[in-house]
Amino acid sequence: MTSPSPSPAVMPTATYRLQLQPAFPFAAAERVVPHLAGLGVSHLHLSPVLEAVPGSAHGYDVTDHRSVRAELGGEAGLRALAATARAHGLGLVLDLVPNHMAASPRHNHALRAVLRDGPASPYARWFDVDRAAGDGKVLLPVLPGRLSAVRDRLRVEDGTLRLDGQEFPLRPGTEGLPPDALLDAQWYRLCWWRLARTELNYRRFFTVSELIGVRVEDPEVFDATHAKIVELVADGVVEGLRIDHPDGLADPQGYLERLAAATGGRCWTVVEKILADGERLPAAWPVAGTTGYDALRLVDGVLTDPEGAAELTDAYRDFTRRSADRGGAWPDTARRAAYEVVRHDLAAEAARLTREAVRLCAADPALADHAPWALRTAIEELLVHLRVYRPYRTGAEEVLTPGAARACRAAFAVPEEADAVDAVRGLLLGSFGDSPEHRAFRARFAQTSSALRAKSTEDTAFYRFAPLLSANEVGGDPGRPGVPVAEFHEECARLARDWPGTGTVLTTHDTKRSADVRAAVAVLAQCPRVWTGLLAEVSGVPAPDPHLAWTAWQTAFGFGVPDPARIGPAVLKAVREEGLRTSWTEPDPVYERAVADFTAAGPGRVPLRTASEAAFALEPHIRAHALGAALVQLTMPGVPELYQHTEREYRALVDPDNRAPYAPGPDDARTAVVRAALRLRRERPAAFGPGAGHVPLTAGGPAAAHCLAFVRGGEAVTAVTRLSLRLAEAGGWRDTALTLPEGRWCDVLDGVREFAGGTANPLKLAELFADRPFALLARTTN
Repeated sequence: MTSPSPSPAVMPTATYRLQLQPAFPFAAAERVVPHLAGLGVSHLHLSPVLEAVPGSAHGYDVTDHRSVRAELGGEAGLRALAATARAHGLGLVLDLVPNHMAASPRHNHALRAVLRDGPASPYARWFDVDRAAGDGKVLLPVLPGRLSAVRDRLRVEDGTLRLDGQEFPLRPGTEGLPPDALLDAQWYRLCWWRLARTELNYRRFFTVSELIGVRVEDPEVFDATHAKIVELVADGVVEGLRIDHPDGLADPQGYLERLAAATGGRCWTVVEKILADGERLPAAWPVAGTTGYDALRLVDGVLTDPEGAAELTDAYRDFTRRSADRGGAWPDTARRAAYEVVRHDLAAEAARLTREAVRLCAADPALADHAPWALRTAIEELLVHLRVYRPYRTGAEEVLTPGAARACRAAFAVPEEADAVDAVRGLLLGSFGDSPEHRAFRARFAQTSSALRAKSTEDTAFYRFAPLLSANEVGGDPGRPGVPVAEFHEECARLARDWPGTGTVLTTHDTKRSADVRAAVAVLAQCPRVWTGLLAEVSGVPAPDPHLAWTAWQTAFGFGVPDPARIGPAVLKAVREEGLRTSWTEPDPVYERAVADFTAAGPGRVPLRTASEAAFALEPHIRAHALGAALVQLTMPGVPELYQHTEREYRALVDPDNRAPYAPGPDDARTAVVRAALRLRRERPAAFGPGAGHVPLTAGGPAAAHCLAFVRGGEAVTAVTRLSLRLAEAGGWRDTALTLPEGRWCDVLDGVREFAGGTANPLKLAELFADRPFALLARTTN
């Protein structure tokens, strides 16, 4: 098949994310291309396509960068999909995973070669292994029990060591050795999986030992792991890239610069960078922007009632009676979770940083006499007190501040011992040298920092502090769930100026709750008493603890319909991630049985949204929030992404619930909004692309605060209702009006109504929102 010819990088109009898996391969994606093209998107965004562990439902466990995944249809299938997409006017964007591979010797050819041949392997430089910590060996924490308990099940067959379906290569010449000598002679050490927490000596993805870090900072490793992707870009098969977890890399900027050079500027590229509140994407990165979690935070936040959220938080504290650091207060909860993770889950990573700091200090007379325990304490404290995911090669002093150092020194009883904080901070800022060893330490600290932040915040604290679950989303701030309207507009104007091609999302394969579920939960901030009343009504279903009752019932309310098969696993995952009563690695079967019984009897069975007249009355406000959020995301600065199924109402909980194979469904009210907004973007690209800007429109009148409106490129106006329940309680729009820019404006959603702009013609919002609580207007060309 002839490949499409290369083309310069083109900013998409909109992307549509599909989750490929053996149950939904390239051929299945081909069949839905006409439907997706009809929505108005310009590009299909595919989950990872390179070879992965057989049966993988996500593809992030890459095993071979040289080939496209056979289970999906192989390279021929991908090229056929690209050709079909192009015939319908669509390009392809790929999800690229540079940070890690599957740590499976059976499936990962490069890792297998390293385990077989050791440092002499041509792949030895691929993986980030601290051999000094393992007597020259790679620790493999893969055994179901201690070696002594499983030794009798080990078998040697055809030059391979086998155990319960696992395979490990043997060092050449060792096959005939006695069992103990044979194990001793390998370039790896097999051990009980529980030793990973403290003994692991390879870099991994977060705390997932099944994913091993790849050293793409090495030019040879980069070239080998990116050759196929670069070929697909050069052939015009791929027009865009989503870079997964760049914060795991040693040098994200260097990687992105090398990627841009390799692809010759042909790709629209965005990075899965999670920005802390107030943090900015590094301006020097050669990318179009982020994948959009910062936009999700803005949209969700501006449509959330901050006063009601505060009242709900007070009710949550009274209901759960949790201590400040176990869910009673967000900062305390986040801090405690960080200490737990750095000292427990990431103990091996902290130990490696300590070893490197000890070596650097021992080699520098200016840093002599710092005890290893003091350096480790300083490292842990600096990691915990970092307010962003990680420092970068520039700007580190802005996050490793003197104030942060002072806070870290408080962990020491003896002031002189607290000087270890200044020593470690100086190493991180380059104050004591810039040798390869110093740079490696800085990179390792940054990589560990991002793992700590993700694991402690998103995967632990988010499950412990839960007054309003809609705020507990990647990139969000549960302690500040609301975003003021002025801040929303300021941030949008900045994105339009600095990152007009950035991605925007509301739902992804990683969101803990889809946008429709979050919309329902967010409405509760407008009616805290309705929520506490609902909890009182279902109090007859006994829960193992009040926090579980609050979170499980709120999950069920957001989901909307009783479904124990989907709500049950999400609730179980929540209590394991929370890690207070049970966990993934230390499960409490008795507590988990009680959780399952409660969920089945209550949140999985009771239709909570129709449990009372007050709850049922919230439905129009939930729809107003959900559809208003969709319209804002589709028209704000950036490139909007639709996650699979979200062209219509889509209720999904945390993975794997949200990763089911795609199947087109019937159109609904959401579909009409999507088609209209994307059609307008396609017809008037100058109104939404670079240079279009973002200009706020401010209403006037008693209900002005309930209108969120803005102009794009002087050609399109978006206006949505904020906090519609509060608006209704206050008496509606009354005389509130919005002044449109000069000219004539047509209603894109109905194609009939027209309005006059200008100060002489203020538009009553009661008229604008007569048929629906949102509007999309376009300047007429008559």
